[in-house]
Amino acid sequence: MTTPPGSSGGPGSPPGSVAGDPTPPLSSDGVLEGVPGPDPGRVDAAYADILEGRELSPARRGLIRSMLSTVWDLAAGDTEVGDLKIADAALAEMAEAYRVFRPYRSVRKLTMFGSARTLPEDPVYVLARDLAARLAGAGWMVVTGAGPGIMAAGSEGAGRDHSFGVNIRLPHEEGANPFIAQDPKLVEMRYFFTRKLMLIKESHGYAVLPGGFGTQDECYELLTLLQTGKAEPAPMVLVETEGGTYWHGWRRFIDEEAVRPGYVSPDDVSLFKVANSVDEAADEVLGFYRNYHSVRWVGDLLVVRLQVLPSPGELKELNRRFADVVASGSIRPAQPFPPERSGHDHLDLPRLAFRFDKFHFSRLRLLIDALNQCTGA
Repeated sequence: MTTPPGSSGGPGSPPGSVAGDPTPPLSSDGVLEGVPGPDPGRVDAAYADILEGRELSPARRGLIRSMLSTVWDLAAGDTEVGDLKIADAALAEMAEAYRVFRPYRSVRKLTMFGSARTLPEDPVYVLARDLAARLAGAGWMVVTGAGPGIMAAGSEGAGRDHSFGVNIRLPHEEGANPFIAQDPKLVEMRYFFTRKLMLIKESHGYAVLPGGFGTQDECYELLTLLQTGKAEPAPMVLVETEGGTYWHGWRRFIDEEAVRPGYVSPDDVSLFKVANSVDEAADEVLGFYRNYHSVRWVGDLLVVRLQVLPSPGELKELNRRFADVVASGSIRPAQPFPPERSGHDHLDLPRLAFRFDKFHFSRLRLLIDALNQCTGA
């Protein structure tokens, strides 16, 4: 009988080993036995050579050292050439994307997903183009996969100055669409996983239009990241033309085959909205930031930055409605915490802080919706 991957290799086998697997067993601290760990002194020397005297924050220093230690482990662990190629290309692609996006980090962005096969005369193309134009007019930038179809519609509507492209190199496609081709805000990538990371990581809202397997894959991954808190809270709008059946049919499937049997919590449908017009979709995206600004963790506290603090009466009602997601204490006004002050992190904004249970992220979305209704009066 073949031992399933990941199961015990039999009586007396080290935890996590597989029968017949030549990989050395792990020690108690998770290091491969027989493979020397990084030499701290040599890692520090490499760090000093790379930085050449530049001063970084403690957090950045620690992360750079950690990355150097990882490279050490890859070299010492006799990593195969194919695995090294993947690691090298992925890191290079992310570094290039970070460089391209860095000057625009303060500008809100919408990522637009949808079919590469949608033709310019299709009403869905027109809808995507007009939505991108509306958001660009509101000061946003639009990020697409830089290909044809809906991606071209997003770039066309936003205009070159307000567009980013994160293209995937495929043998059967010619490259970026003419609205973003040769633009310095275009990134070319080899791997889907690094491309999806950048399409999601850099944006503050998402519009998904009808599409095929790739669009569905991006839609479900984004929903999973929002549902589990692996992506920051953000508006997600599923857009089709008036009378369309794509997202309404999908929603029926979710309600009947996912929510009703209990595979998805009823509150999780608050993570997205189906919209049938430019106005409806734009209102959902822009309205998400009516009062809400951003969140960050400080220790075990979730800090919510706002434009206007709730009034005492509004705060009391928020604590009543959302007591189920507060692990202890209450939702309360707060001053910037030391990590925020040291990073000059939106110190001018009022903020609330509470011990979020780190589980009910759809309820957190509903709390943000409620904060957007607060006037402070």
